[in-house]
Amino acid sequence: MTIRRFRSRAVFMAASMLAAPLALAPMFATPAHAIIVYDPSNYAQNVLQAARALQQINNQITALQNQAQMLINQARNLASLPFSALQQIQQNVQRTQQLLNQAKNIAFNVQQIDQAFQSQYGNVSMSASDQQLVADARARWKNTVGGLQDAMRVQAGVVGNIDTNRTQMSALVGQSQGATGALQATQAGNQLLALQSQQLSDLVALLAANGRSSALTEAERAAAAEQGREQRRRFLTPGSGYQPGNAQTFNNGN
Repeated sequence: MTIRRFRSRAVFMAASMLAAPLALAPMFATPAHAIIVYDPSNYAQNVLQAARALQQINNQITALQNQAQMLINQARNLASLPFSALQQIQQNVQRTQQLLNQAKNIAFNVQQIDQAFQSQYGNVSMSASDQQLVADARARWKNTVGGLQDAMRVQAGVVGNIDTNRTQMSALVGQSQGATGALQATQAGNQLLALQSQQLSDLVALLAANGRSSALTEAERAAAAEQGREQRRRFLTPGSGYQPGNAQTFNNGN
């Protein structure tokens, strides 16, 4: 509205310049007996100057319009995205991490794993009592069952994140498609990448839990085989407590 008013004033000024010679003529008129001389070249020069002035004004108006549009585009490009899914993404990551930290018996810790394998899954001690062998076998069984439970809990947590991830992904795609500037589109893209990273971390956690469960099962099986060989050796060793004898039936001697 301001630019149009400015353009109207410029046109009025140009028209005033063209009419100036005619308006001023009576003021500076010579006496009645003098002859008024009309100079076409001077009039044409005045018209040309007025046209040039009007063209300059139009150029300035166009430049102002371009600058205003440029400022509007810059404001759009610098506008921040009015949506953030980072808090929900971080909560999902923390929830999965808590499930991993709650691992039973043997945690996801290198030192604890080494200690457990040295004490429970290593070579069976020749001097261990039968009661100790049974206790070790039971401890290994508890570790295996705990690993299976941990894997299932992580699976449940990852599956629980799927619905939340779907909602966040739909919202972020909508924000990206409706972005008014480069900054909003970039921020929406970055949040989509963060969501994919969270999904990958869930997948890594799931693979780790399943792999740990399988490793504990295999370790228990190997330790059980070793303990079985030791118990068989003791059973067959003379003087170990087993004494062969004649079997008698209920009706023998009757």
